[in-house]
Amino acid sequence: MTFDHSSHFLHWGHILKVDKLHFGSERRVFLGTLQPASAYFFTAFKQDLSFKEVKMASTAHISEEEMTDLREAFNKIDIDGNGFISSSELTELFKAANLPLPGYKIREITQNLTATGEQNNEGISFDEFIAVFQGLKSTDIAKTFRKAINKKEGICAIGGTSEQSSVGTQHSYSEEEKYAFVNWVNKALENDPDCQHVLPMNPDTDDLFQAVGDGIVLCKMINFSVPDTIDERTINKKKLTPFTIQENLNLALNSASAIGCHVVNIGAEDLKEGKPYLVLGLLWQVIKIGLFADIELSRNEALIALLREGESLEDLMKLSPEELLLRWANYHLENAGCNKINNFSTDIKDSKAYYHLLDQVAPKGNEEGIPAIAIDMTGLREKDDIQRAECMLQQAERLGCRQFVTATDVVRGNPKLNLAFIANLFNRYPALQKPENQDIDWSSIEGETREERTFRNWMNSLGVSPRVNHLYSDLSDAMVIFQLYEKIKVPVDWSKVNKPPYPKLGGNMKKLENCNYAVDLGKNQAKFSLVGIAGQDLNEGNRTLTLALIWQLMRRYTLSILEDIGGGQKVNDDTIVNWVNETLTEAGKSSVISSFKDSKISTSMPVLDLIDAIQPGSIKYDLLKTEDLNEEEKLNNAKYAISMARKIGARVYALPEDLVEVKPKMVMTVFACLMGKGMRKV
Repeated sequence: MTFDHSSHFLHWGHILKVDKLHFGSERRVFLGTLQPASAYFFTAFKQDLSFKEVKMASTAHISEEEMTDLREAFNKIDIDGNGFISSSELTELFKAANLPLPGYKIREITQNLTATGEQNNEGISFDEFIAVFQGLKSTDIAKTFRKAINKKEGICAIGGTSEQSSVGTQHSYSEEEKYAFVNWVNKALENDPDCQHVLPMNPDTDDLFQAVGDGIVLCKMINFSVPDTIDERTINKKKLTPFTIQENLNLALNSASAIGCHVVNIGAEDLKEGKPYLVLGLLWQVIKIGLFADIELSRNEALIALLREGESLEDLMKLSPEELLLRWANYHLENAGCNKINNFSTDIKDSKAYYHLLDQVAPKGNEEGIPAIAIDMTGLREKDDIQRAECMLQQAERLGCRQFVTATDVVRGNPKLNLAFIANLFNRYPALQKPENQDIDWSSIEGETREERTFRNWMNSLGVSPRVNHLYSDLSDAMVIFQLYEKIKVPVDWSKVNKPPYPKLGGNMKKLENCNYAVDLGKNQAKFSLVGIAGQDLNEGNRTLTLALIWQLMRRYTLSILEDIGGGQKVNDDTIVNWVNETLTEAGKSSVISSFKDSKISTSMPVLDLIDAIQPGSIKYDLLKTEDLNEEEKLNNAKYAISMARKIGARVYALPEDLVEVKPKMVMTVFACLMGKGMRKV
């Protein structure tokens, strides 16, 4: 029997309803896509295909090796081995299968399975997952994802420990990741006197999960990745009690959020108990933010060397750190006369690309004070993949860049750890020369402003997908904006939204339609003030007008949290100012503010006094200067104030400079977050 199967078997975003006919005991189904639906329906009807036969057709393009990998990914999530996973675990499964999908796409898939009756009461079966995966894999977007599943070895299953979060559940974590992260933390903090009570950790044991329990290591790693995020004076380091440990963990989690980590569903208790999958998930985000910090044009102008013919500077600036790393590797491989790679998983398994990359970037001795390091290429002749990978890593070690991967991780193509390995290599040895003669407008390469960075970190901390790397270009299709609307309870009609991937011809028109709908939602549903803002402004990345919308989203989000705490009572600027002054007066503090523009805020004293009013005795006033402050002393106070706000449990995104310069918008968010903390306490 034949089946007219094409690569459009299940189209992105159009998993068709499954019609069922019952002939005796056998269930028969018809599957097709929206286009050309009739052909599939006709074929299936004419040939009277059973579900099993259609399923076999849908898996025709999945190789045996890939099927094994997918089965392992499924088993990794299906810990109890009953053959089903829940809808809520579908997200994790697609991540494990290296096909990470945004939330709306998972919802769509689940709704389709439910609507068609294909979803068993017990959950989603492996066959259903394969059918869906095949459809997604056959589309253009899937071709950009790396196919490399962590093999079953090294995946540890652990039962839930917290009564609230994990009763009756089990979670898996990767031994390879634990090993890699422990070695990275050991190296990063080896000379830090405050961490000697837990370092060095043994990567072969569960040392890591105990070590993060007091919050000190996490705070230090956040500062290692993004220096000066946490004021060291606010970390509790000696004679720790359950309360001071809780403060450290609050400080770590709220600071992680402020640098753009997605920390929803991670609590201080989870870290105190050392829940492996949560600890590794948070630590990876912190490490990755640090590794990627300089892989950006405004921070590293030599990246312009990667500009291709016919490409504009703007095109290069839109690339994500991952895309830039891939282009960087291929730039050097091309210079070495080697084949290009498409990913850091399947394409690097034989270590050959890595060998040539190391040879290209190793110092040649032509820079003063930097001795040459000659890479020994004889290991390329090794027949065994593992042995060849080990020889390659010995050469990487000579460059001080062996971190993150073992020979096994290379041969298995672990995408996360290989990405980290490459990022670390780039940071140490970019081996790029800033072009001298090219006609480049250097003034157009400007880094993001503090305000832009704060907005971007806020979005990422809420878990938007895809991650926002460049504020304007990454919002040009409004997909992230729609997710933010949902965060502030503005309903989005997803049937009106054009979803990626967009066609090459007319793709921007699809994005523009999204932007028009986003502005329409802002004006009519959210009741934002969007005078003079059109969809085109978002699509083209008009800075002023895009920021105007983003600020109103962030403001509404901040106020909605207060309104939830206050039982739905509406909150505005005056409400917050009045609450601040009343709280200060009741605590016997002399500070008072007239508005969020009050010049006294530049000393940070009103913020510090408010923190002390909410949590009496928390502020160490002997560390501060309170009168006749110069700019440096003001900044010193502000750094302490922002970290202390986070330490008592306020999720503050603003930066110390926002207080010193009295930026009214960001000042408002600081006081609003503290008000939320104070109201919760009451």
